[in-house]
Amino acid sequence: MASDIDPTNRGRDLAGMRVGYGERGARAEEPHLDADAVADGWLPLLRVWLEAAVEAELPEPNAMTLATVDHDGRPRTRTVLCKGLSEDGVLFFTNYDSDKARQLAASPYAAATFTWAPLAHQVTVCGRVEKVDPTVTEEYWSSRPRGSQLGAWASRQSRPIASRADLDAALVEAGHRFGSGRIPVPPFWGGLLLRPESVEFWQGRADRMHNRIRATQADGRWRVERLQP
Repeated sequence: MASDIDPTNRGRDLAGMRVGYGERGARAEEPHLDADAVADGWLPLLRVWLEAAVEAELPEPNAMTLATVDHDGRPRTRTVLCKGLSEDGVLFFTNYDSDKARQLAASPYAAATFTWAPLAHQVTVCGRVEKVDPTVTEEYWSSRPRGSQLGAWASRQSRPIASRADLDAALVEAGHRFGSGRIPVPPFWGGLLLRPESVEFWQGRADRMHNRIRATQADGRWRVERLQP
């Protein structure tokens, strides 16, 4: 290890940083998570926890960390926004030429993790990913702010660009291209649906004795089990 590496991050005691989940405040009064919480499937509890994050006014409560693998089999992660939840799965949108979309086209499986640390809640959804019907993309596209629509046309997502000025110029050009008229959905942009094959719910508890409940689909049925922390 190089001698100039500071393992404490400029004097900060990273090794000593920890949160005592379930030891104080409203979270301490929350009932222990158990298998009965997903007796009606994974979706109701995920919706309840997401709504709790919204009510707590957490920043971007629908943000999730999406994990894929590249052509070398190496993991890649990034944060995306969940734009829909249903029995079918977790919906998000992207440029189909982006790194994540290309990786999913080659290996159509992903994991997505919602983390709401102040609530001591985390949910990880794993499964196959597929493109949605164009009508689903069209419906969501029409709800996007105009600036976001122009940005989708201007950005060749994940591709290198020489400067910020070039990026800004591409946005201006897109604005000139469409003027004040309707902006159509780019042919390289749309929705992706993560169809759950397993869903794990994590609830932080004292002494790192967290609650973990996992629902796994097999032969059309969901099997629920408790995992050790």
